[in-house]
Amino acid sequence: MAKHDIVRAGHPVLRGVAEVVAEEEFGSKSLRELVKTMVEAMRRAPGVGLAAPQLGVAKQVIVLEDAERLMAALNLEQRKARGRVPFTLRTLINPSLELHGEPETVFFEGCLSVPGFSALVPRHFRVTVRGRDEKGDAVEWTTEGWPARILQHEIDHLNGGLYVDRMLSRTFGVNDEVAQRWQLLSPADVREKLRA
Repeated sequence: MAKHDIVRAGHPVLRGVAEVVAEEEFGSKSLRELVKTMVEAMRRAPGVGLAAPQLGVAKQVIVLEDAERLMAALNLEQRKARGRVPFTLRTLINPSLELHGEPETVFFEGCLSVPGFSALVPRHFRVTVRGRDEKGDAVEWTTEGWPARILQHEIDHLNGGLYVDRMLSRTFGVNDEVAQRWQLLSPADVREKLRA
């Protein structure tokens, strides 16, 4: 599979429901190449997750990974508040998501398909995901904090959703402005100041 650019908001593939990966595709060269290309694109961006529709491929495939270097700008208190912990590369195909509790955590979120912007987005703190890897082996992962946020964000992509559909719209801003004015405040303080 050739390298692909990440498609941006406005492209119709981002608003469609991705197709289920068929049984005969597991273990295939084409699926392995798709996953490899997705991982390369995610790391090159850099990002912490990517869904196949973001490369223009309407398939239910996501990859995610959070490395120490990607959270270097956050202090320990900020990491703890977000539940931000490093985790190794994971591939999930045909994932289903079980949400635990009500949406209870609100943090700034961005997207490689909506570059240059971010907003506060409410998400569930804890989730369980079930699916398969590219070989077809069953995968189940219960997680919380930032990994749970990434899963929800990427699985939204498989269902034609973007974070802008869930965001607190009054908090939407250009990344530079958000970083300068709001990033050091708690989400509650940002919401109060912006009446969100």
